[in-house]
Parts: sequence; structure tokens; C-alpha cells
Amino acid sequence: SFTNCTTDIPLTFQTNVLTELRKWKLSLIEHHKLQMKQEKEKHIAHVRQLNNEMENLKELLRTYEISIGRKDEVVITNLTQALERQKERIELMRKFTLWRIQYVKAKQEEYANRIADRQFRTALMKKVWAAWRSLSEEKWKEKVAKACQLRAEDVCVQLTNDYEARIAELTATLEQTKAEILRLHSEKEEYEDTMKKAFMRGVCALNLEAMTMFHGK
Repeated sequence: SFTNCTTDIPLTFQTNVLTELRKWKLSLIEHHKLQMKQEKEKHIAHVRQLNNEMENLKELLRTYEISIGRKDEVVITNLTQALERQKERIELMRKFTLWRIQYVKAKQEEYANRIADRQFRTALMKKVWAAWRSLSEEKWKEKVAKACQLRAEDVCVQLTNDYEARIAELTATLEQTKAEILRLHSEKEEYEDTMKKAFMRGVCALNLEAMTMFHGK
């Protein structure tokens, strides 16, 4: 039946219809090509944008790496300077303590020499008194000898007491100085241990911050 209908349609009408169909087909093909071209350009632009973003992220990553490296260097430099200052302080205190010990020893020697001189003068005085006593009368000699003996004994007792008290004082000072040295050594060890722990905590904190940053990105 369709064949019969088409045979009744004029040839020009069929030609026009076929022409329109070809035009419509070509139009669809051109439209499809245009859409493909636009999609391709969009894809190229998107890829270019992604490449730019990737380059920016790489540059930002290099910047972060440089910044983290500088932070590590600054932290290490500060800790090193702090340790050097602490070492200098401990060295100065050690020298001062040694000087104090030498000073106390010098004072002890000086005091011992003075005591020895006094003892020598006391013994010399006793000999002088004994010689002078032998030339005096018997009664007067006994009185003077007794008085001199009592006075010399008092002087010796006083000098002995003073010498023992001074020795005890210097001994206490020496013990106090030794205790101070031990305390300074203990503080030094505690400070070095604290600085090591602080340094390790600082390094761990920086590593954790860097890992958090990388995971976040």
C-alpha cells in the first residue's frame, strides 16, 4: 500500500523530502561535531586547569617543606644556643666554686700559721718568764711564776678554743660548698635532661603537624 502511495506522490515532492532529510542529517552531524568540539575544548580546559592546580599544589608543598625545614633549623639553633648558655653558666659556677674552695683553704692555712705564731710566741714568753723567774727572789718568783702560768694557761686555752671554733666554722663552710657543688651538678643533669625532652617533644610536634598537614591536603 505504501508503494502505491509513493507512486502517487509527485517526483519533485519526493526529491524535496529527500533533500530536506539530507539537510537535516547534515545539520545533525554538524551539530554533533560542534558539540563534540565544545566538549573536547571543555575537557582540554579542565585538564589544563587541573594541571595548573597540580603545579600550584606542588609549589605549595615545596614552600611547606622549606618552611618546615627552616622551623626545624630555628628550633635546633635555639636549643643549641640555650645549651651553650647553660654550659657557660655551669662552667662559670664551677670556676667560682673552685675559687671559693681555694680561698677557704688559703684562709685556713693563714689562720693555722697565725695560731702557730701565737703558740711560738707563747712558748717563747714562757721561756723568758722562766729565765726571769730564776733571777728573782724565791717568794716573789713563785708568785710571779704562778700568775704567769695561770695567765699563759688562760691564753692557751683561749687560743685553743678560738682555733677549734674557727676550724669548725671553716669545716662547715667547706661542707656547705661541697653540697652546693653537688646541687649544681644535679641541676645541670636535670636541666640537660629537660632540654633533651623538650627538644624531642618539639621535633615530634613538628613531625605530627607536618603529617596532619599532608593528610589534610
